[in-house]
Amino acid sequence: MIQSMTGYGKAVVEYGEKKINVEVKSLNSKTLDLSTRIAPIYREKEMQIRQMVSQALTRGKVDFSIWIEKDTVVDATPVNGALVAGYYKQIKEIIQKNNIPEPADWLATLMRMPDVLTKTETETLTDEEWEAATKAINEALGKLTEFRMQEGAALQRKFSEKIDNIAALLESIEPFEKARVEKIRSRIIDGLKSIPEVEYDKNRLEQELIYYIEKLDISEEKQRLANHLKYFRETMEETQGVGKKLGFIAQEMGREINTTGSKSNNAEMQNIVVKMKDELEQIKEQVLNAL
Repeated sequence: MIQSMTGYGKAVVEYGEKKINVEVKSLNSKTLDLSTRIAPIYREKEMQIRQMVSQALTRGKVDFSIWIEKDTVVDATPVNGALVAGYYKQIKEIIQKNNIPEPADWLATLMRMPDVLTKTETETLTDEEWEAATKAINEALGKLTEFRMQEGAALQRKFSEKIDNIAALLESIEPFEKARVEKIRSRIIDGLKSIPEVEYDKNRLEQELIYYIEKLDISEEKQRLANHLKYFRETMEETQGVGKKLGFIAQEMGREINTTGSKSNNAEMQNIVVKMKDELEQIKEQVLNAL
């Protein structure tokens, strides 16, 4: 089944006082083009994260983000009370000793002193937290894959519709094709008859007519195009990534349609070829988004 390269997935896992958020977005690309935004505590795991993403998403322009939300009360920077008291005592002694007026706002003065609000603890990634982060990553990747499958199903329905349209147009060529051969023959013979002084060998004329008509014959092109349509349908049902393969088949279909148009030598047939080209162009545009 077809998967789209367009997708979105997000997961949130709680760990202690934290919320681990993971968001993954993807668009179409010829290869895997991965960009990451990783919270500092998880940067040591960047290579492992990249490996997890590349295994789940083989192609596409992928934006991966993992960040942490913390309880604002728990995460508040602690005030060093002992240091504040020490600063107050020292400043008070200096004021009294030098007869300096006391500050109008003691709190503002003390809070500006060095290291009063300095946060000294460092975060260490534990195995338990990494396990929770891994769960969030896998959940987000799983949701993105589900999104891709839903989009892929819509693509497959669109492709099937266009392939059916091309097949129907191909069948509609047949009546014009048969009439065209007789029309070409009559036009050449009538042209010769209009020049009475010209003598010609009727056997040779018949041979030349056969040669000319064979050059305009599109039986092989029709058969190859029908085979390509069948192969396209079969490829859509394959389980692995089929986007590139479908693109190659669409190119081959285009060659047969173009050759049919160049050989048609008939207004009605050329109109049908134009319609087939239009249907194929819509397939080519959408196949770029197939995984």
